[in-house]
Amino acid sequence: MRVNSSGAKTSFHAEVQDTSAPGWLRLLQLIEEAVADGREEFRPLPELSPEERRQIVTLPASIARLTAVRTLVLYGSNLVRIPPEIGDMASLEEFSPYTSRRLHWFPYEITRCARLASSTVSTRSIYGNYKYRPPFPRLLAPGDTVLDLECLPPTRWGATEARTCSVCAGPVPVTGPHQAWLSRAVATDVLPMLVNACSQACLGSLPPGAKGHIPTPHRGVGIEQPPPR
Repeated sequence: MRVNSSGAKTSFHAEVQDTSAPGWLRLLQLIEEAVADGREEFRPLPELSPEERRQIVTLPASIARLTAVRTLVLYGSNLVRIPPEIGDMASLEEFSPYTSRRLHWFPYEITRCARLASSTVSTRSIYGNYKYRPPFPRLLAPGDTVLDLECLPPTRWGATEARTCSVCAGPVPVTGPHQAWLSRAVATDVLPMLVNACSQACLGSLPPGAKGHIPTPHRGVGIEQPPPR
C-alpha cells in the first residue's frame, strides 16, 4: 500500500501475522519477561535480529498485560497495525513508533491510555496528515453474513479481529463492526484512528475530530478533507 498526495485510492495492508515465525515467538517471550519483572520501559525490537524484526507486522494481544510499562518504543518497526489491546496499557505515558513507515493508522482504543502524554509518530506516513492529506481507505458497512470475528480479512476490515466495541467495550455483532475513521489529538500528535463499534449509536457518541481535520466520523474515500496546512 502506498500513501501519496496524488488523490489515488489507498487500501489496507494485507499481511497477516505469522504466529509461527521466530520473531513472533521471541516477542511473546519478551512480553512475558517484561510482565514478570514489572519494567516501566518496553523496547523489544533491539532484542530481535533484523530478520526477526521484519517478521513482526503487529503486536500480540498480550501487550494488555504490560500494565506497568510507561514507555513503549517501536522505533523503525515493520508494523502495519497496532492491536486494540494497547488501550489496556494503563500506565503508558510515552509512545514512540517513529519511522515505522508502514503504520498508517491506530486503533481508537489508544484513547483509553489516560496517562499518555508524549508520542513520536512519523506523521508523513499516516492517513489524512495535515501536510499531505493522503486519503483514507474506504470503510464498508457491515453485511448480513455471520463472521469469525477473530479471523477477519485485513484487506476488508483493516484489522484481523474485532471482538469488542472500541467505544463501549461491549460485544461486536457477528455480522461485523460498524466502522469509522476519526482523527483526534492523542498525546502530542493528531492520529487517524479506526473505530470498530458495536452499533451506529456508539459511532454517534464519538467526539468531534481535531481542528483542521475532518470534523466528524467518516468512512474514508470520497470524503473531502480540509486543505493541507
